[in-house]
Amino acid sequence: MTGGAARPPVRSVLLLANPAAGGGRAEKAAPRAAARLRERGMDVREAVGADPQDAVRLAREAVGRGVDAVAVVGGDGMISLALQALTGTGTPLGIVPAGTGNDHARAYGLPLGAPEAAADVIAAGRTVTVDVGRIDAADGTTRYFGSVLATGFDSLVSDRANRLTWPRGRMRYNLAILAEFANLRPLPFRLVLDDGTVIERELTLAAAGNTSSYGGGMIICPNADQTDGLLDLTVVHAMPRLKVARFFPTVFKGSHVERQQVETFRTATLRIESPGITAYADGEYVAALPVDVSVVPQALRMIVPG
Repeated sequence: MTGGAARPPVRSVLLLANPAAGGGRAEKAAPRAAARLRERGMDVREAVGADPQDAVRLAREAVGRGVDAVAVVGGDGMISLALQALTGTGTPLGIVPAGTGNDHARAYGLPLGAPEAAADVIAAGRTVTVDVGRIDAADGTTRYFGSVLATGFDSLVSDRANRLTWPRGRMRYNLAILAEFANLRPLPFRLVLDDGTVIERELTLAAAGNTSSYGGGMIICPNADQTDGLLDLTVVHAMPRLKVARFFPTVFKGSHVERQQVETFRTATLRIESPGITAYADGEYVAALPVDVSVVPQALRMIVPG
């Protein structure tokens, strides 16, 4: 990773928590992280958004007050909210990982399951400047993302999981995977890259990565680099169910890109079209396709271990 920079220790921080993240792990992690930050002599303001929009508002207000950093206690969804407020501002983002997937934390080598250690990273204040992905939807909305945009089979699973009211937690997602696997079908996609390349074929999924992993360690874009000004695009061709079942375990190793059913590209911009399909980024629903995706280079300062 490039772009590392030392800076004076962070003195003031907004600690923004999602108590529900990680099955309640964030609720336990937040006071531990806050206590450690105060031990390090920092001025800490703790806040919990009443809803996603309120969380973004709190982060934006903190930026406006000139806080030294905004730190989130939670998972990738909470980080996604912070990105909407911090992208392009120069205010650093710190992370106390306490979610289910924690893919941002993995990308930046942050300590998992150790709120005090994560707080020490924030207090030290070492930052890297990284790219952020931008999604422009057909309805005129814009969304920033830090890890992976996923669409196709993945987004169908997420759509179904969001419709289910039972069971709770990870089992709901597992049930959605089984249901969508039973209904697996080729999906017609049209993708347009920055050099004019058009990919028009039936796919299982397409994913655009600013970082390499999503879904709690699925290395869908193994060569992604969040400092290179490009997105890594992984395209998985339509396959029979048996081949798909054999394919998915390889994603956890990143070895799927060696298979003939997978193509990879790098691009600064991307248009994705597929009728009736939605897009998710950082694990959160974004919009129905089509969407236009682009890189905002060097748009975020991330606090990372020294």
